[in-house]
Amino acid sequence: MVNTLIGDVGHISVIVAFVAALVSSFAYFFASRLNSLEADQESWRKLARGAFFVHALAVVGIIFALFNIIYEHRYEYHYAWSHSSNHLPVHYMISCFWEGQEGSFLLWIFWHAVLGLILIKYSKKWESPVMAVFSFVQIFLTSMILGVVLGDFKLGSSPFILMRDFMTDAPVFQMDPNFVPKDGTGLNPLLQNYWMVIHPPVLFLGFAATLVPFAFAIAGLWKKDYSSWTKPALPWALFAAGILGLGIMMGAYWAYETLNFGGYWNWDPVENAVYIPWLVLIGAIHTLIAYRKSRTALRATFILFITSFLLILYATFLTRSGILGNASVHSFTDLGLSGQLFTYLAAFLVLSIALLVYRWKFIPATEKEIATYNGEFWVFIGAAVLCLGAFQVLVTTSIPVYNSFMGFIGVKTNVALPADQIAHYTKFQLWMGVGIALLSGTGQLLWWRKQNNGEKISDVFTLPFIFTALFTALILLLGKMGVLGIAEKINNPVYIIVLVAGLYAFFSNLRVLFVLLQSRVAIAGGAVAHIGVALMLLGILFSAGYSNIISKNMSGMVYAREFGDDINRDNVLLWRNDATQMGPYTVTYKGQYLEVDNISEHVNKQMLFRLADEYKAVARGPLKDGDEVIYNTGDTVDLVSPENTYYQVEYKHKESGEVFTLYPRAQVNPEMGLLASPDVKMMPGKDLYTHVSTIPDPNEEKEWGELKEFEVKIGDTIFVNDYVAVLNGIEPAKDTLLLQLKPGDIAVQADMQVMGERRTYHAHPIYAIRNKSQVGQVPEEIEDLGMRLFLLSINPEKGKITIGVNTTQKDYIILKAMEKPFISFLWIGTIIMTIGFIMAIVRHYHDGKTKGGKVVAGKKTTTREKQIA
Repeated sequence: MVNTLIGDVGHISVIVAFVAALVSSFAYFFASRLNSLEADQESWRKLARGAFFVHALAVVGIIFALFNIIYEHRYEYHYAWSHSSNHLPVHYMISCFWEGQEGSFLLWIFWHAVLGLILIKYSKKWESPVMAVFSFVQIFLTSMILGVVLGDFKLGSSPFILMRDFMTDAPVFQMDPNFVPKDGTGLNPLLQNYWMVIHPPVLFLGFAATLVPFAFAIAGLWKKDYSSWTKPALPWALFAAGILGLGIMMGAYWAYETLNFGGYWNWDPVENAVYIPWLVLIGAIHTLIAYRKSRTALRATFILFITSFLLILYATFLTRSGILGNASVHSFTDLGLSGQLFTYLAAFLVLSIALLVYRWKFIPATEKEIATYNGEFWVFIGAAVLCLGAFQVLVTTSIPVYNSFMGFIGVKTNVALPADQIAHYTKFQLWMGVGIALLSGTGQLLWWRKQNNGEKISDVFTLPFIFTALFTALILLLGKMGVLGIAEKINNPVYIIVLVAGLYAFFSNLRVLFVLLQSRVAIAGGAVAHIGVALMLLGILFSAGYSNIISKNMSGMVYAREFGDDINRDNVLLWRNDATQMGPYTVTYKGQYLEVDNISEHVNKQMLFRLADEYKAVARGPLKDGDEVIYNTGDTVDLVSPENTYYQVEYKHKESGEVFTLYPRAQVNPEMGLLASPDVKMMPGKDLYTHVSTIPDPNEEKEWGELKEFEVKIGDTIFVNDYVAVLNGIEPAKDTLLLQLKPGDIAVQADMQVMGERRTYHAHPIYAIRNKSQVGQVPEEIEDLGMRLFLLSINPEKGKITIGVNTTQKDYIILKAMEKPFISFLWIGTIIMTIGFIMAIVRHYHDGKTKGGKVVAGKKTTTREKQIA
């Protein structure tokens, strides 16, 4: 039955949110134009606040309605049908919420509403102009999910559209307008990962937070207050950069755990679209800090904060307009909103740049020269390097936009993206990383020198130089000795330069941090964040530059021509239960496993008899979780994500004897082909990254050999190829649930043992008689051995039993394995960088409450503390 009530609630909530944002924007605009002494200003502000509160409540109403149609499986709605399915657990239903464009826009709107409520409470004199900008942005964003159609004009795409309205030409809806599908199409299998539950909200919070410093910058230009806006904007800018950076790295870790390209960053256009504004935002923070300390670079600060937000809008246009098309593997499809998205971008581009140009000559600019031994000089250079790095990525990523624009004006172009995008971007971004590392270390040391009354430069730089040289020499020595597993690449001069830069940044900031820990930890946020960045650079260097493929094909044979050179060269073929040498390990592929509800470990596929319902199976034997038996033989079990198969691969180190097991995952998706997700063994100095490259097609019928018949008695032995099978007896069939026997039907099974290379298998082929005349057999397949057993006939008078056996090619996988040394530095560095941002936010938030060293909470802010980043 079609439920239109919840959709109507959602539609009305969207309209209310749009109108309320419109009212709030206009009211805040008029409040901003009036003098604070005018009585009308407060009345306009109260109206604006009330309208924004209504807007926020309406946004909550939209979220409730949308999640309801997903959670309650209301497939009469296109959004629920196209993004969810009956068997998804609740946490993946949350992922369904923002898998579609409309849901992700709603998540962005929600975070803007939350941040707006905080700003209303705490922004004080800046409330009206800042919230006018906020509400204006909400008008545009809410219009994206409005779903109003007037003739050929479409404003937004509604998440509450019914299937019958979306698929008006489908015959099923022409015959029955109230038809409701029984199940949905499901969530993209690559998004069925816990990181996809937490990564998008964090990333969109970062998106939303970039609006705050932009709004303060616009408010400063609007109100002709070019300086004081920087004080409240700085903590918000730090918050935006910290959250956005954390969100980006969460996405990188998701890629590392889920995708099989062998890393965490692939320079995909969608990845780039987020990375670019983050770099510019980091540059803006540094120029703002420079301005707060020495009254320089205010104009650059305005430019960079405005640019960072405009780049967020440009990223939105790139990923949601469909313009990337074939250029990105995970951009959104075009919902017909490309014109609206372009209008959104153009409106803020024109308005913000026009205001900046109009006020440009009034923005204070310093005329004093900054010496090269001054920290502020290196901060400005660092911001310039960040922006240059962002520009390089922006130009290449925008090639599809350039082609599309030229085609729009009638000029045919076909500028191609780089064939090897990773190499193209890396050759530029690597040097940007080197520059940032050197500049962050130098800038911090020079600042520290300034606070120590002009301490000699040699004294400031001596310790970082010494430790950098010592550790570089130590790492190169250990690398050449093979201790670090990077002997082959250790002499690469580019990698050595990156290593030196990363170590220099680490030790320079560590020196500053140690001194700060003796005085006041609260002002050490900058040093901590820079230490995190240095560790991230070192982690990127070691994990990418010194990554070592250990699954080289040493057999001298080509697996298959159609596999391509990479698979034939860099992968190892593993036959089931056959030990194979791979690098320093002896590796054995031991079988296929599935996830079973209520059991924490994976369950061997051979312990399960699959039913017509792919989410159901019958236990062939007791299934345990630890020592506790969860399912007994014959019990029906629920499978979790039955489309996923886990391949058990046992590793044994040839020298240490250490044994561990990995379970790389793979599924054959009808639309996306083989989807393989890696499994990672994390060790103190490296990660072992393993994924399946190729498996036999599970949809192809196996080619079984000729059926061989053996006439035996109970206790006899059968020899099949290299295996020995023993018939222990005949017993009543236990799997009556599978046979669906009726009264009068008979079913028996053979109790057999088959001795394999490594273990003994129990097999129970079934012989059944239905309706007193219909004979049938249910064979037992032992996948490990590539063997199938039949109970063909029973002769009670002679005591003879006929057993049939045929064989097929043994199961196999083609596996790729890589060692990634010290990749943990990347993840640890991300955490430390985030901690540094948090410390800086707290410090600058409290500084924002003081004026020129006044006493706060019984403590005076000293000049020295104010100047340290």
